[in-house]
Amino acid sequence: MEKFKRTIKYESELNRDFTKEVINSPGGEGILECIQCGTCSGTCPLSIYMDYPPRRIIAMVREGFKDEVLSSKTIWLCASCYSCQVECPQNIKITYIMYALKRMAIKEGKYPKKFQIPVLAKTFYDMVSKNGRQSEARLVMNLWLKTSLLKIFKNSLFGLKLLNKGRLSFKEEKIKDKKTLKKLLKEA
Repeated sequence: MEKFKRTIKYESELNRDFTKEVINSPGGEGILECIQCGTCSGTCPLSIYMDYPPRRIIAMVREGFKDEVLSSKTIWLCASCYSCQVECPQNIKITYIMYALKRMAIKEGKYPKKFQIPVLAKTFYDMVSKNGRQSEARLVMNLWLKTSLLKIFKNSLFGLKLLNKGRLSFKEEKIKDKKTLKKLLKEA
């Protein structure tokens, strides 16, 4: 017998705390003022590549579709160009909401696992929070190990050329005052 997966959510399955959490994030206070005009989606240069356009993400946040929003590619494709925010007739800070959603997705580990943008952001954050600096070679190598091993082989010759010319290094650099860094990151 063929199994069916239910895609419609019941009211009790929605997460209203998620809506409140986004409202309380910087720039999220205006989200309930959205009139669903679609101007944000119409001005977004990357909306054609998104799984949900920005207007729909705002609607889903307001209704409590936490898992769907945090695991969507849309929040990671936002290029922070501020087009949506500039054109929004309700002055909703959509770009700031996207930043808040990205932070929540990383914090809760709900981002698309093989999608390179959130993996790169998480890897970069982990490296900087650990050492205060990042190494491009280590960052790219970690990204490919987590997302696509084939890219290591595909780009290995180019990487070797960069290493030979001294343009790339695997050396791990660290700052001296890690306590201050950890304090800053904790407060951010």
